[in-house]
Amino acid sequence: MSHPTDSLYARVAEEVAARADRLWDVALALHREPETAYEEHRAAHLLAGELEREGFRVERGAAGLPTAFVARTGTAASADEGPCVALLMEYDALPLLGHACGHNLIASAGLGAALAVRAALGEVDGTVLAVGAPAEERGGGKVVEVEAGLFDGVDAALMFHPGVRDWSWAPLTASAQVRVGFHGRAAHPTGSPTEGIDALGALIQLFNTLGVLHRRLPGGSHIQGIVTDGGRATNIVPEYAEGLFGLRGGTTSALEDLVEELRACAQGVAQATRTKVEVTDVGGRYEHFRDNDVLSGLFARHLDRAGIRLSEPEPGVYLGSSDMGNVSTRVPAIHPFVAIMGADGADHTPQFAEAAAGPRARQVMLAAAQALACTAADVLLRTDVPERAWASFRQKARAGL
Repeated sequence: MSHPTDSLYARVAEEVAARADRLWDVALALHREPETAYEEHRAAHLLAGELEREGFRVERGAAGLPTAFVARTGTAASADEGPCVALLMEYDALPLLGHACGHNLIASAGLGAALAVRAALGEVDGTVLAVGAPAEERGGGKVVEVEAGLFDGVDAALMFHPGVRDWSWAPLTASAQVRVGFHGRAAHPTGSPTEGIDALGALIQLFNTLGVLHRRLPGGSHIQGIVTDGGRATNIVPEYAEGLFGLRGGTTSALEDLVEELRACAQGVAQATRTKVEVTDVGGRYEHFRDNDVLSGLFARHLDRAGIRLSEPEPGVYLGSSDMGNVSTRVPAIHPFVAIMGADGADHTPQFAEAAAGPRARQVMLAAAQALACTAADVLLRTDVPERAWASFRQKARAGL
């Protein structure tokens, strides 16, 4: 027995299929001319233009970011009137590696989903937002968009990510970049050795202290650091030394605890070495990803129609961090992974960049576009879906998940 929405899903499939070549051309255009964080001018222009041509009302430079945009369709005057779905597009590339994270596919799938929903449903009773989100790899465009209120009133924030596993949701940690600078006193190490206060020695001691700390960190938490300033000459005791540390935590609260541990270690080292220390954040923090099982379950069922079956993530395995986490802790959200190469591969590699322009990538992108569009239609047309999605969201929030 067919369900009333089955004919709608069929229309969505037809709309995606009708645009298949065009969507793939967009993906390949982005792939050929990769642009890094906040430099994605061609990508933003291309995507916003595609949406505008099909009747979306486009705001360029959204949230004060030149390469961000928001395209809107629907009958509601604002996101607070009726159900609201945001379909997210990422399009920044990696330095030297191009689209080795497959953001060209995220962009074209989000574009395809937005166009298919509008074509299949018409001017929907609610709102569809197609959100251009720059600088996911570094810089955190979505962090800025969240703070600007761009997702206020949104009931579902939907995107997919290409990967090497077929997972229904993304185990993504919270992350922060922290700079630690030690101030000492310069001196000649032979002529006046007792006058020097070795800032580099203090920084090295911090690395040793963190090595001890690392052994007792919980799963999903770690610290990785590099020396960014270690002095100027071997015959001068360094008066300043600086390290940059990447911190991750399984949850946002775990990350906050870890940053405070780093701060305490740095202050302890400074006291022991008679240096002065400064600990400062670099850029915005990425929060952990909170999966909405109501929405991710719908997406998985829709994707199953294309012969791609998603499973739960492998316990204890984390796949990095994303500013999508900051969206997911404000509104119900999904971030499934769909494989474009085998599990023996890895993203952020030349091989993954090559795969992002291959035949399997095209198949996955189109299947994801269709599943995203069908999930968006569920949110817009089934009143129980946003209600259940928000109930699940609030339950996880109360549990600190």
